[in-house]
Amino acid sequence: MDKKVNNTAKFDYNMESLNGAREIISQVYQSLKEKGYNPNNQLIGYILSGDPTYITNHNNARSLIRKIERDELLEEILNVYLDVIEL
Repeated sequence: MDKKVNNTAKFDYNMESLNGAREIISQVYQSLKEKGYNPNNQLIGYILSGDPTYITNHNNARSLIRKIERDELLEEILNVYLDVIEL
């Protein structure tokens, strides 16, 4: 069997980057809400597709969201979720 399949890959992240992601998510969420969109649906659409048109230009939200990678967005969302459910 291939050694790579049996080994667990380790993923390290930069906490400073995640704090920036949290702030960006918050700002984008608020901008989507102000424009009457369902922020959860729009952010999910963006994360799944990578299509920035899911994010409004209002308050420069589309430019903000593109400053961070989608995997960073997912990681921050997961971190907050896990904190909330206190695993």
